[in-house]
Amino acid sequence: MKKMQILRGLMAVASAGFVATLMTASPASANILTGSSPAAGAVLAVAPNAISVTGNSPLSEQGSTLSVTDPTGLQVDDGSLTINESTAVIGLKPLTAAGVYTVTYNLVSATDAPLMGSYTFLFNAPAAISSPTPTPAQSSAAPTTKVNHTVDIFVIILMVAAVFVGLFLLWYARMLIREQQENKRRSRSRSKKVSRPARTKNTDED
Repeated sequence: MKKMQILRGLMAVASAGFVATLMTASPASANILTGSSPAAGAVLAVAPNAISVTGNSPLSEQGSTLSVTDPTGLQVDDGSLTINESTAVIGLKPLTAAGVYTVTYNLVSATDAPLMGSYTFLFNAPAAISSPTPTPAQSSAAPTTKVNHTVDIFVIILMVAAVFVGLFLLWYARMLIREQQENKRRSRSRSKKVSRPARTKNTDED
């Protein structure tokens, strides 16, 4: 009987210690990565402008770090770490190199163990960027507009010249008409002067 009581006591102590161990160990292993953006192992064709890491416990900004490095090991985050409850976000510089990027996080929690770890994602930078193509379009558009302006100016000059030519022709036509009328008047006056002396001669003979 005594042996049974001693055995039961040892079992109770062992079970209590095991429960205590679980209670003290569970918080340390409870703070795990529950989400990230971009996700671990993601393959991106468009460069992200920020990285976010989410755990299952509230995080603290004091002592927390979150960094991103490019395929050559150069740090490409801008250092602007912000924490909203259990999510940490850090901004990125423009990504230009294609390859594997590494996200390393060491985030402190006031109520749980630190959230520590790292993961990678792949960024496929485009081999040829299409941004230079609009430049020829703009440069080619400029000459067309200049050509259009020169054509418009030339047309206006032709129209003005046509107006002046038309006015000159009208003036010249009027001058010709006046000269013809004056010539007719002169011829009539001359014919009258010639006819008068002839009549006077006839009267004298009579």
